[in-house]
Amino acid sequence: MTLPLSPSLRHVLLGLFLAFAVVAAYQGAWHGGFIWDDDAYVTRNPLLVVPDGLRRIWFSLEAPSQYFPLTYTVLRWERSLWGLNPAGYHAVNIALHIANALLVWCLLARLKTPGAFLAAFVFALHPVQVESVAWITELKNLLMGLFFLLTLLSWTLFVNEPTSRSWRWRFYAAAIVLYVLALSAKSTGCTLPAALLLILWLEEKPITRARWAQVLPFVILGLAMGLLAIWWERFHQGTRGPLFALSPLERLLVASRAIWFYLGKVVWPVDLTFIYPRWHVSTNDPRHYAWLAASLVAIPAILFLRKWTGRSLEVAALFFAATLAPVLGFIILYTFRYTYVADHYQYLACIGPIALVAAGLARLTDQRRFLGRGLAVGVIAILALLTWRQSGTYRGVETLWRTTIARNPDCWMAYNNLGIELSGRGEFDEAIQQYDKSIALEPGSAQAHYNLGTALLQKGEVERALAECRISLNIQPNDPDAQVALGNALLAAGRIPESRAQYERALDLRPDDGTTLYSLGNALQAKGDAAGAAKLYRKALQFSPEMIEPRLNLGNLLSQEGNDREAIEEYRKAMAFDPHSVKAQNNLAWSLASSSDPSLRDGSKAVALAEMANQSAHGTNPLILTTLAAALAESGNFAEAIATLDRAMALARESDAEGGMTQELERQRRLYESGKSYRAP
Repeated sequence: MTLPLSPSLRHVLLGLFLAFAVVAAYQGAWHGGFIWDDDAYVTRNPLLVVPDGLRRIWFSLEAPSQYFPLTYTVLRWERSLWGLNPAGYHAVNIALHIANALLVWCLLARLKTPGAFLAAFVFALHPVQVESVAWITELKNLLMGLFFLLTLLSWTLFVNEPTSRSWRWRFYAAAIVLYVLALSAKSTGCTLPAALLLILWLEEKPITRARWAQVLPFVILGLAMGLLAIWWERFHQGTRGPLFALSPLERLLVASRAIWFYLGKVVWPVDLTFIYPRWHVSTNDPRHYAWLAASLVAIPAILFLRKWTGRSLEVAALFFAATLAPVLGFIILYTFRYTYVADHYQYLACIGPIALVAAGLARLTDQRRFLGRGLAVGVIAILALLTWRQSGTYRGVETLWRTTIARNPDCWMAYNNLGIELSGRGEFDEAIQQYDKSIALEPGSAQAHYNLGTALLQKGEVERALAECRISLNIQPNDPDAQVALGNALLAAGRIPESRAQYERALDLRPDDGTTLYSLGNALQAKGDAAGAAKLYRKALQFSPEMIEPRLNLGNLLSQEGNDREAIEEYRKAMAFDPHSVKAQNNLAWSLASSSDPSLRDGSKAVALAEMANQSAHGTNPLILTTLAAALAESGNFAEAIATLDRAMALARESDAEGGMTQELERQRRLYESGKSYRAP
């Protein structure tokens, strides 16, 4: 005999089951890395690390994307907790998605919607949600969703409390505060007032003048944030020019097709991709009016079906359309340069059709229990599997972009971003191929041109690199990244004054960028201004403390000044951010092996570090072998130090025609033969 569970315990167990299912379904994204504009939001965002960053997040317009102060505040908090370990960010996103699913359950239950838990389960495990959950930047979507749903829940409590209870206005006040938080997370929350009215309509409550007055503050807040977002897209994101010049009729055609696209992905979630093909829209082609015609037919059809479905069908349809309204094409978004649609745009909107289908399955279960439950279990199982597979595409940057290319072969953006990933791994030949494909598809991409220039520079093709960087600036003269890329090419060509001018122009456009400050520091160092270079390296690290190269260069300058203690500290910090950095391992090992300060030397640690660096270099780098020899000598193992130095000398002779390096190594060898370790001058 089993004892029946109490309703509260049953709800707790169901909630835990939902949470476990979500965590398992998103296993592929647990250890995913940073992708695409995660650098602008997290890894290269100075507002997350500078002392006055919190003030600037809320009271300035310096954000790298839109004005999302709550989102950047949470990211700043996360950055202080786990630095650049993406696992922590993914854990927060998954937790927020679980919370949102539970809120969907609670809200629909409050509205007496049949199948509320089933709807929440489908919302939680539907694969169109993967983009919002697995992409760290889309914390903004999840945070907005959290406070959006909390606002609706507070409103529901407010309108259902007896008017005689004065404390019901606390729910109204809470709804206002929660809505402000939703808007500060992401401006697309501006559609919420429509949902407030739909709740009144669904519950058959009269929408009186008093109700309109209660909704008015939400309308004002939403309108203000919506207008700010439109202004920002136009003047900060640059949604101007022929690429974004859609006529009103073209926008209507885009919007009507987008509505059906999103509904189709909810009903049949296959071939989901990170970047969908950008549609060609022509007002002269009758075929392009088919989606608009379908929309016009759907309106009377919904009204006709009302006698069987009640108000639920029209409420679901109106919520779906209204929540999608800001991203349908009526307002021009920067993302329209490469696609008109994206899965994360319908994170909340999909609740409408999902709740409708779940209610239908619940009614079927009431009539035919086993059939209804079997269908529900089958739907959830299929969705969970699809979500698990889709989240796997976010396991790594290369996987994401190669999957995008496979599903959208004409996506110039994907080729460009894949090239960035390959360049970061030193695979410059393949990276150049990807950039060439990107430029062939979109010759007007300034980013692809300067990325190609950067890759060519790494291969030593300086003149061609200069040409590509200049093309990028012809396309987009005020792009600071293009300015830096050209500056790097000029510096490699030995044209130091010109390179410095490019870096300074970039700093005028983006004063707090660590990469630009580091590059300008390199120009000063090449000119012989070590003090000026060190100052810029320190400033770069204030805004981008995770950067390895300025920290290593600063350490080298400190070491040259004889300040080994601070140099060692910089090398150790570099290794804290990237334990696998061969340069950091080698530089730290050299300082520990050869410092003139006996209190800083540590032969055993130097050997361990040098051996790691040598293993990564496959024993073919004479500089690393020289460091290993010095470390072995410091630890007293002179015989092995001499043998290691001999290998370094053999490699050096193959590449050092003038014999300058081999002469220095021979001097070190004589020291080791006499039983002395090396000391830096």
